[in-house]
Amino acid sequence: MGRPTVRIELSEPERETLERWARRPKSAQALALRCRIVLAASEGLTNGEIAAALSCHRATAGKWRARFAQLRLDGLQDEPRPGAPRSITDADVERVLVKTLEEQPRDATHWSTRSLAAATGMSQTAVSRIWRAFGLKPQLTESFKLSPDPRFIDKVRDIVGLYLNPPDAAVVLCMDEKSQIQALDRTAPILPLLPGVPARQTHDYRRFGTTNLYAALNLASGQVIADLTPRHRAAEFIKFLRTIDREVPSDLAVHVVVDNSSTHKTPAVKNWLLAHPRFVFHFTPTYSSWLNLVERWFGELTTKWLTRGTHRSVKELVASIRTWIATWNEDPRPYVWHKSADQILETLASYCQRINGSRH
Repeated sequence: MGRPTVRIELSEPERETLERWARRPKSAQALALRCRIVLAASEGLTNGEIAAALSCHRATAGKWRARFAQLRLDGLQDEPRPGAPRSITDADVERVLVKTLEEQPRDATHWSTRSLAAATGMSQTAVSRIWRAFGLKPQLTESFKLSPDPRFIDKVRDIVGLYLNPPDAAVVLCMDEKSQIQALDRTAPILPLLPGVPARQTHDYRRFGTTNLYAALNLASGQVIADLTPRHRAAEFIKFLRTIDREVPSDLAVHVVVDNSSTHKTPAVKNWLLAHPRFVFHFTPTYSSWLNLVERWFGELTTKWLTRGTHRSVKELVASIRTWIATWNEDPRPYVWHKSADQILETLASYCQRINGSRH
């Protein structure tokens, strides 16, 4: 009675594969069910008996029995689904890219997804997807500054060599000042973070004075020697050098990476260095503070502590910064320099080749 069922006979490798797929934890449940249907069919059960045993519909058991009989193991996989036909051609993609990279709208300095969609006759969503696929962000710009220092190459090789191969019996310190740190407080209380609502603060603030931070980052350990002063002069710089002289063991040479600030080159500073020959200054090139690793530490201080902090007096600000520095020194994290001088100079050379009239 009814349509005859297809007889299923399994080879030993097929049975092992079906059993493995049926019990593997990461198998899709649909695939595991199909494997169990085929295994039950190989034992001579009818579609009705399989449906009752595996709690599935009788038509489902018949479908996968027939599919396996025709295509074997490959028949148990889902067939690819065609989906909607592609509506954006390669020519459309090329047109969007050419306009983005080589043309400019009449009323703006750069394209937006909506303005480019109007110019190309495509949807804003399509333009947005093309930009994401090719990593295009016309709304963003990055800035850079090339150093005009005539000894730029020599200074880069000197400082990078100091980072990658520090001298023996010496300590390397990256030193700089963060001047005019303001003690600020918002004009209204800050509203706290809530589920679905960020912390909120007024855009205006009250000033209560400034302080100046001197910091020297130990290249090897990440420890920071710091001092805060009300003024920023050569006298305060020499005072900080004396602090370093006391902190660093007397049997070690001290190599200091500093920038070209005028307070670092006054006659008083030069006389102090002559009286302390173990101190050796390494000056970064002009407009190249990125070579000084202490700038990275200043960045962490600013983003983690100062930007969203509130201080109602200079005394409170100084105490707050000292607390953060003490916390840092409890578990210091040294910054590791990876780029060689040759890699840096090659990157800068490629920039110069792309800039017309740079005269570098």
